[in-house]
Amino acid sequence: MAKITYIEAISMALREEMRRDSSVFCLGEDIGVYGGAFKVTKGFLEEFGSDRVLDTPIAESAIIGAATGAAIMGMRPVAEMQFADFISCGFNQLVNNAAKMHYRTGMKVPMVVRLPTGGGVHGGPFHSQNTEAWFFHTPGLKIVAPATPYDAKGLLKAAIRDDNPVLYYEHKFLYRRPEIKEEVPENDYVVEIGKGKIFREGKNAVIITYASMVHACNKAAENLAKEGFEVEVLDLRSLMPFDKELILNSVRKCNKVMIVHEATKTGGIGGEISAFINEEAFESLDAPIVRVASIDTPVPFSPPLEEFFMPNEKKITEALIKLAEF
Repeated sequence: MAKITYIEAISMALREEMRRDSSVFCLGEDIGVYGGAFKVTKGFLEEFGSDRVLDTPIAESAIIGAATGAAIMGMRPVAEMQFADFISCGFNQLVNNAAKMHYRTGMKVPMVVRLPTGGGVHGGPFHSQNTEAWFFHTPGLKIVAPATPYDAKGLLKAAIRDDNPVLYYEHKFLYRRPEIKEEVPENDYVVEIGKGKIFREGKNAVIITYASMVHACNKAAENLAKEGFEVEVLDLRSLMPFDKELILNSVRKCNKVMIVHEATKTGGIGGEISAFINEEAFESLDAPIVRVASIDTPVPFSPPLEEFFMPNEKKITEALIKLAEF
């Protein structure tokens, strides 16, 4: 096994699935000749040809609509949005067509939409949003958000093989971070959709999080460990469905809960998880559930303002100290 980056793991998964299954193909803007905006599909056109690596017009509604049609006809399309923000242009095709097709007709819709997401890269308000809550409210869609190279590969392979529409949120900030490189098996494996994992063991409090915030939360947990307060970090990995059993086990063990996500706070996924915990494990709580998230504004372009806007190690550490003292 070689240590690889998060983006290399995504490319590896996609290449392996295209080699394994001839019904898998890619479509999106500049993914062929140019190799993708972030170079995930570099070399794919030469290996798989223009029938399976399709450069599309700048029309997200057409990309998602074509993917939906191909999926119901037995293909397994992987559609790339250059940035997750742009999926709004194809919103109707996704939430009113793809998401409801199986419920309406019984037909399978095995398609994946790859969504480069998130801030921390100074992309401004139209290239940095975390849009998962838009679709978390839409029955018929599955949503995954890997935090590590191992999970990035395994979740993409699982998403491609799934018979439902899957939104695959890949965080841009993690793409080439050398500190999160890890050994990823070159053999075939999948990470089951709907299953989270304990990223860090603890006993005094649990942070429930996902994507890039897993690493910020882990650093904050390290800070508290120096003071003897052991924080568990739970990586959801899958947002819809999310791992209810794993969450309840950690809550009942740790008794204090923090939920951290990079998306803005109001209406975020953290509110639903908090409500779930209150309904199912209220008697296990020794303190109110705490949420740490981005503030309710568009994502600033200015680097200092973006840093002020987003959660980070310092903010999470400060919130953990207050939770520990409660």
